Amino acid sequence: QVQLVESGGGLVQAGDSLRLSCAASGLSFSMYSMAWFRQAPGKEREFVASISRSGGNTNYADSVKGRFTISRDSAKNTVSLQMNSLKPDDTAAYYCAANRSISSYTTYVQGNDYNYWGQGTQVTVSS
Repeated sequence: QVQLVESGGGLVQAGDSLRLSCAASGLSFSMYSMAWFRQAPGKEREFVASISRSGGNTNYADSVKGRFTISRDSAKNTVSLQMNSLKPDDTAAYYCAANRSISSYTTYVQGNDYNYWGQGTQVTVSS
């Protein structure tokens, strides 16, 4: 069955960096666009970043643009999120998601577009 397993979360101070990884199995990774979402306590889930099947197109939420970078490694079936200059507002559970995409170049920002989700990894940024 399809599994998305996130790792790399933790407790850091404002200004620090973290790198999240998501290992995908049970699917043809190259046929899926991938994304990261996050959800803070008491708040709705929000889009963070997405990457197309080809890896050539990316999309970011305005709140993370310039600080976060999404990438994928099709040889390892992983998608990563490099997070720099972290802020307390970045504190949330981060979820990896996969979308079975026809297009190699399209990115998706709506949670409803995604077919599979990981269990999440917690990121806590102290001030």
